[in-house]
Amino acid sequence: MSLLQRDRAALVVVDVQEGFRPYASFAGVAGASAKLIQGARLLGVPRIVSEQYPKGLGHTAPEVRIEDERPIEKTVFSAVRAEGFDLLDRDQAIVCGIETHVCVSQTVHDLLDRGVEVQVPADAVGSRHGIDYERGLERMERAGAVISTVEAALFELLERADVPEFKAVQKLIL
Repeated sequence: MSLLQRDRAALVVVDVQEGFRPYASFAGVAGASAKLIQGARLLGVPRIVSEQYPKGLGHTAPEVRIEDERPIEKTVFSAVRAEGFDLLDRDQAIVCGIETHVCVSQTVHDLLDRGVEVQVPADAVGSRHGIDYERGLERMERAGAVISTVEAALFELLERADVPEFKAVQKLIL
């Protein structure tokens, strides 16, 4: 897999919803997802947000700070299979969200099956149980996804320090 590039990448935020708030990993995933969304906005990277059955699980948590991103409602586990999912001809994706071993994993596998290069920041995904989180990451990595971090993904997209967006992205991760 090549390094992430602004003109090739999209951010996919999977199901960071109120119904998952009781999970121990929720606050970290929501905060990390917010950093990715803000960084993607600053760098002009398209953002796709999904919500799994919002009537039952609620909407995207406010701390994720979605603004002009219009969530795609779904009842399928993979966001890729949801009506309205469009990667906008991008061939790289950063995927974050909940749950690592279900909706995130199925989304990642579907993207990989379509030839999309996928990066999953380990600090921006979570599951209710640690073993599901660990096995989910392992399975995605074996399938070809790159497991990274929020900071690594944002700095790959940024590429260099002598660009106007550098200070703003740096503030997100500090």
